[in-house]
Amino acid sequence: MQQPEQLLLTFYGDDFTGSTDALEYLTLAGVRTVLFLRKPEEKDLERFSDVRAIGVAGKSRSMSPDEMNEELLPVFEAIKKMNPQHFHYKVCSTFDSAPHVGNMGKAIAIGREVFEQQTAMILPAAPHLGRYCIFGNLFAKMGTFGNGQIYRVDRHPSMSNHPVTPAHESDLTLHLAKQTNQSIALVNVNIIEKGTETILESVAENKADILFFDGLNNVHLDTIGTVFHQLAQTKTLFSVGSSGVEMALGLAWKKSKILEGNVSFDVLADVGPILVLSGSCSPVTAEQIEYATDMGFVQIALDANAVDEDCRSNIIEEAAHQIIDNFNLGKCTIVHTSIGPQDPRIAVTESYFREQGLAADDVQKQCSKVYGNILGQIAKKVIAEVNIKRILFAGGDTSSHAASELDIIALEMIAPLAPGAPLCKAISDYSQVNGLELNFKGGQVGTPDYFLKVLKGEKL
Repeated sequence: MQQPEQLLLTFYGDDFTGSTDALEYLTLAGVRTVLFLRKPEEKDLERFSDVRAIGVAGKSRSMSPDEMNEELLPVFEAIKKMNPQHFHYKVCSTFDSAPHVGNMGKAIAIGREVFEQQTAMILPAAPHLGRYCIFGNLFAKMGTFGNGQIYRVDRHPSMSNHPVTPAHESDLTLHLAKQTNQSIALVNVNIIEKGTETILESVAENKADILFFDGLNNVHLDTIGTVFHQLAQTKTLFSVGSSGVEMALGLAWKKSKILEGNVSFDVLADVGPILVLSGSCSPVTAEQIEYATDMGFVQIALDANAVDEDCRSNIIEEAAHQIIDNFNLGKCTIVHTSIGPQDPRIAVTESYFREQGLAADDVQKQCSKVYGNILGQIAKKVIAEVNIKRILFAGGDTSSHAASELDIIALEMIAPLAPGAPLCKAISDYSQVNGLELNFKGGQVGTPDYFLKVLKGEKL
């Protein structure tokens, strides 16, 4: 279909929390954006004909290369037909990926082919989230808020111990080289410091298939955004990276007067009891669970036997009934699959899937999928019985699967809460889901009082 104005940007998020991260920074830049939970059809686009950016919340971070090919190729081809200025394959700001799961090299190869682009532009940095790239090496703050200590990603207490894609290499050119045979080069910080013209010369002289860009601060993002904006003047530019891409382009668009004015949001309120569904094993989320429980939230520790199909339906029903009872008493409830990376339920679950004959590489992927589906099914049963207004999903690997159970067509941002985790409004043909307020946070996002902030609608 013909858009009234050319779309400034389209993006595909490799997991759900990463997708809402991109949604937030586009919206904050003043770009009306809608995030679809599946490949949008023409009738869907007609419903949102006045938007300037469109995203698709995907699950490719938890997929094998073959699954990624089946998932990404039709979505990328559909997006190409929209003729956007930019197409961004949105990945986690800690570059979570491996040869066997969430393979970024595979995604880049598909993107280069579909968009007929010799070189894919890669921007990992997201200084607004405490993610920095210098001479190709990625550094990450503990958490995404406050003054947490900054670690090289392969020495990060959480990222180096990620259950699915542990970071063993901080040099992203070497990390990605394990996932692809495509040639890789880097525009380092010294070149970026010299400004747009020098960077454009480097891009023009580049012969590599993949080109990384360093970044330490918003000045660097502004410069890189200007470069990307100029490169997109003749045809759609394909890029890969964190929400730093959205931040960079937003700065460039404002400088070039494509975007003007400030964005305002309605004041949020305490909506009464909320439901928290956590599939995260991050120590940051663990601290948030413990803090909220101390402040009166009721917790339900989901039994590891829930992954057994013979036990699953009863456990889902029991959890849903308990949540409904809690809500009728005005009590917020947290359903969690673990509290931190040492929770014994993790070992029990992994053992179950190994006994089912799954290869080691597939165990964690199956854990995320099954637990995500279980959490989503619990939420759906609760929504059918009580007038719940706000749900918080914690954990990037599980939230994609959980949200897919709720019959959501798309999301729009309502207001910022924490960097990278906005409050969103669900758009659905089902009245019980339409208008539901949802917050999706990655494992590293937020302060200890995060769940209380979401309850009260207070920005961090």
